[in-house]
Amino acid sequence: MIEIINLCKSFEEHQVLKNLNLTINKGETSVIIGCSGCGKSVLLKSIIGLLKPDSGQVIIDEEDVTRLNEEGLNRLRLKFGMLFQGAALFDSLSVGENVGFILREHTDTDEATIAKRVRESLDLVGLEGIEDLMPSELSGGMKKRAALARAICARPKIILYDEPTTGVDPIRADAINTLIRRLHDKLEVTSVAVTHDMVSAYKIADRICMLYDGKIIESGSVEEIKNSKHPVVQQFISGAAQGPIET
Repeated sequence: MIEIINLCKSFEEHQVLKNLNLTINKGETSVIIGCSGCGKSVLLKSIIGLLKPDSGQVIIDEEDVTRLNEEGLNRLRLKFGMLFQGAALFDSLSVGENVGFILREHTDTDEATIAKRVRESLDLVGLEGIEDLMPSELSGGMKKRAALARAICARPKIILYDEPTTGVDPIRADAINTLIRRLHDKLEVTSVAVTHDMVSAYKIADRICMLYDGKIIESGSVEEIKNSKHPVVQQFISGAAQGPIET
């Protein structure tokens, strides 16, 4: 579904991604783990074409994202849903308007069908009947779920999650992880999540990939990562202050 080849991205003198290679198989949930500021969100935004890499390729369904013009990117992005780190709901729009935004702005779907899809999407995340509420009336956990309803409203093939459990307490975080897993199974989508929350990674992942120093240094199942002998991986997943990762 997604193949990333020799991806490089710098900001001024700081090179964030260094010839990064990664393959994400159709139908799996891949979780990218790594320290804060290591480039996880940069990688996610490169996949969806929000950031243009300095070099390398991002192949999605045999189409190179890095070579597409704006029209091509808009067409490709209809295959994606994205849950942003801070939910990123539009404050001036109701919940229902937020959830149906992509269908209303980027497709010719009629209003009756949009309203039906909005209701279905909110039902899937456990937020029945709140279409008319404003984002300011929602709790943090409800905002995350409303943003997830928006991400799935166009029934995408791929869902991207940027730190899905950031900003919520452990109980709500577990509910979000359970919801991500349930939606993956029900909608049969390919999912990519970036996080430094190992509880979340272990719960939602089919495969975990460790990003360090601009590259994927190890990839494997949950059990393979837990039992990894790589000192960087072991320090990160155990949360140890001492080790090769500078604190």
